[in-house]
Amino acid sequence: MKGAMQPRPFMVAGPGGPMPPPQQFGLVETRPPLAAVLRPWFNIPGLHPSAAAASAVGKIASTYDLVEPMRFLYVHVVKARDLPGVSAAGTIDPFVEVKLGNFKGTTPVLGANHNPSWQQVFAFSATHLQAHVLEVAVKAKDLAGGDDLVGRVGFDLAEMPIRVPPDSPLAPQWYRLEAKRGDKLPRGEIMLSVWLGTQADEAFSDAWHSDAHGAAGPAAIASTRGKVYFSPKLVYLRVATIGAQDLVPLDASRPMNAVVKLQLAGQVRRTRPGAPLGTLNPIWNEEFMFVASEPFDEPLFITVEDRVAPGRDEPLGRIVLPLNAAMPRHDHFGKPVDPRWFSLARPSDDPEKKEGKFASKIQIRMSLDFGYHVLDESTYYSSDLQPSSKHTRKPSIGILELGFLGARNLIPMKGKDGRTTDAYCVAKYGPKWVRTRTILNTLNPQWNEQYTWEVFDPCTVITVVVFDNNQIGCKNGDARDESIGKVRIRLSTLETDRVYTHFYPLLALKPSGLKKTGELHLAVRFTCTAWVNMIALYGRPLLPKMHYAQPISVMQLDYLRHQAMQIVAARLSRAEPPLRREVVEYMLDVGSHMFSLRRSKANFYRITSLFYGFVATTKWYDGIRSWRNPITTVLVHMLFLILICYPELILPTIFLYMFMIGLWNYRYRPRHPPHMDTKLSHAELTHPDELDEEFDTFPTNRPADIVRMRYDRLRSVGGRVQTVVGDLATQGERAHALLSWRDPRATAIFIFLSLVIAIVLYVTPFQVLMVIGMLYLLRHPRFRSRMPSVPFNFYRRLPAKSDILL
Repeated sequence: MKGAMQPRPFMVAGPGGPMPPPQQFGLVETRPPLAAVLRPWFNIPGLHPSAAAASAVGKIASTYDLVEPMRFLYVHVVKARDLPGVSAAGTIDPFVEVKLGNFKGTTPVLGANHNPSWQQVFAFSATHLQAHVLEVAVKAKDLAGGDDLVGRVGFDLAEMPIRVPPDSPLAPQWYRLEAKRGDKLPRGEIMLSVWLGTQADEAFSDAWHSDAHGAAGPAAIASTRGKVYFSPKLVYLRVATIGAQDLVPLDASRPMNAVVKLQLAGQVRRTRPGAPLGTLNPIWNEEFMFVASEPFDEPLFITVEDRVAPGRDEPLGRIVLPLNAAMPRHDHFGKPVDPRWFSLARPSDDPEKKEGKFASKIQIRMSLDFGYHVLDESTYYSSDLQPSSKHTRKPSIGILELGFLGARNLIPMKGKDGRTTDAYCVAKYGPKWVRTRTILNTLNPQWNEQYTWEVFDPCTVITVVVFDNNQIGCKNGDARDESIGKVRIRLSTLETDRVYTHFYPLLALKPSGLKKTGELHLAVRFTCTAWVNMIALYGRPLLPKMHYAQPISVMQLDYLRHQAMQIVAARLSRAEPPLRREVVEYMLDVGSHMFSLRRSKANFYRITSLFYGFVATTKWYDGIRSWRNPITTVLVHMLFLILICYPELILPTIFLYMFMIGLWNYRYRPRHPPHMDTKLSHAELTHPDELDEEFDTFPTNRPADIVRMRYDRLRSVGGRVQTVVGDLATQGERAHALLSWRDPRATAIFIFLSLVIAIVLYVTPFQVLMVIGMLYLLRHPRFRSRMPSVPFNFYRRLPAKSDILL
C-alpha cells in the first residue's frame, strides 16, 4: 500500500513509510492498517496488509479499532502450594521468575510461606519473542546472595491458546513442579495460566511488560503502567462575612481594628477593617469564594483578628465550620441563603470546654454553589463545561475515541545517562485523564492503546502531551518528568464518524529557541449520537446558567482557577501510580497568565489580522471609485441603482451573498485537525532574550543589568502602545467636541449644518439622496481632487483633551 499525495501542505503516508513533509512543522496524514478503516476488507482475501493479524484485528474491531493489534504472551501467576522447605529450619521465602529469552520478570518475595499467593500478570510482546519455550521457575530467596531453584515448569509457545475479549478469562491450572532434568518433584505445585492475547485484554493495564524490564523496583515498575484517573469533583464555596457583635478587645485603651480571616486548606482570604472603626460590633459585608473538593473533609476556619500594627494581627475569636453546614445551591432559582449567627471561641478557651453563657457572635452566610462549573483550565481550550451539579448537566451528545499509535524521531532526553527516552502519553478531556504505559529506551515507541470519552459539548478541546519518565532508576522519587511536546484538538473542527490519522509535530519552546522534538501518531474519531441536541447546543450559553445569573469577576475567576489547579494536582499526585504534579500543571497550563513579549506580539498581530477583510473591502472600493476597471465600476453602479429602487432587496442580497461565499469555500474546507501554528505564535524568529524572559521565574532571578535592559524595552513597547491608545482617545474626544461647545465656532457650524441637512433630508426623497451620494462618491478621478475632503478637514480641526495633559 503506497502513499498518495494529498493537497499541500500535508502528505499521506502508507504502511510502507511516510513521505517527507513539505514543511518542518506540518502534519503528516497516514493510512495505517486500522480496523476502523479496513473493516470492509476483512472478508476479502489478499487485501489485508498483515494476514497474521487479520483475525485478531477483526475480533477487536468493535472496541479497539483505532489502533493496530499487538500480540502479547500473557502469564498469570496465581499461587503455589505445598512448597518444600529449603532452609535448615524448614522454611522457604519463595518468588517466581518468568523467563522468555533475554526477558525476565519476577514476583515479590513472600517470606516464610509454603503456600504463597502472588496474583501477578506478565506480558511479553510477541514482536520481541527470542525463544520457543517459556520457563516459569519457583525460587527461594537466599540471604547469602544466591537464589535456590525449587522447581520449574516449561511451555512450548507453538501450543499457546489464543484469547480475545469478550471471551471469559482463561481458567488457571495447577502444574506439578519439575527439577532441572525434567523429573516431577514429590512436593510443590504452581497455579498459573498462559495465553496469547492483544492489548484489548483486561489484564493488559496491570501487567508487568517486557518493554519495561529495565525498571528496577516496584515503584519504578508501577510508574510505567498505563492508568485512568479522574479529577476530584470541585465546587465553589461562597462565604459572606456580614458582621459581628460583642467582640471583646484585647486592649481596651486602644480602638479595635477588626478583620476576618477565612481559611480553607491552603486558601486564605481577609476582609477589610470593619466599619465603623473602633466599634465592638463591626460590619464588613464582604463576600469571598473558595474551591472545595469532595468529600468535603476540609473545614473552614474563621478567625476574627485585631490589627494592632501593619503585618501584626491578634486573634479575638475563632470558629471551625464543616462544609456540610453550608447550604447547597444547584441553580439561581432556589431559596435564598439566610445568614446565621455563630459563637466565637476565644483563643485561650479549652476546645473541649462547653460553651459559656456569653460569647462573641459573628454572622456568616455560606453556600455550596453546585450550579457553577469550576474552571481548572483556560476558557479558550477547556475540555469540560459541565456544572458541578448532576441535576443540571446536559445529556451526552457523542463519543470521542483516541488511539495512541506511537511516536517517531523523539529527541534523546537521557543522552547523558547512556539512554534515549522513556516516553509515555497523557491525555485529558473533561474530568477523565488517561496515561499510556511507558516504553523504555526508544526514540520510536509504539503504544497502540485506545481510550474513550463521553462528549457533552462539541466546542471543547482534548489535550495530549508526551512526557519522558524520569522515575526509572530514580531512588528517592524526586525527579521531575519532562515534557516533550503538546497537541490540542478542538472537537468542533472534526467531522463526525471520520477517522483522522496523522503524525502531529511535537514542539518545545525553550530559552534556546523553538525545537521539534518528534512526531506523535494519533487516531481520532468523534461519533455523534444525538444530532438534534448537538445542533441545539450552538444556541445555548457556553457555561452553566449561574455564570450569567450571578457572574464572577475575571480577577476572582483567575484566582479560583489557580486554586482549582492546585487541588487537582495535589489529588492526582496521591494516586498510585501518581500522576505527578509537574505533569498536571503542564497539562493545565499553570503559567499561561505570565507576561510574554512573544505572546503579546502574537495577540497584536491576531488583532490586526481581523481588519484584513476591512482593508480588502477598502481596496476594492478604492478600485471601484478610481475606475481602474470601468466595466466593474459600471456594474456596481447598476447594482447600487437597483438596490436603491428596491430597498427590500438589500438584506436578502447580503445574506444570499454570504450563503454563496460559504458554499464556494466548502471545497476549500480544512480536511485535517488544526495543530500548533508556529508562525501565528511568533515562535520561529523570536529573539533569544525574549524567550529567556518568558521562561524566567517570578520574581526574577536574572542579574540587575539584564532586568534593567528588559525594563527599558518594556517601557519602549509601552510607549508605543500609549501613543496608539492616545490617538484613539483623541479621535473619540473630537467626536464628543462636536456638540460640547468647547470650540464655539466649530459647534455653531456643525449644528447649523445639521439643521440644513435635516431640512434637505425631510423634503428630498431618500432614494434621490442615495443616488446623488453614490454618484458623488464613485465619480471619475478626473472630477476628484487629491486634497483632503471638507468633512475630514473639519473633523481634524476639532479640539481634543491631549493639549491639557501634563
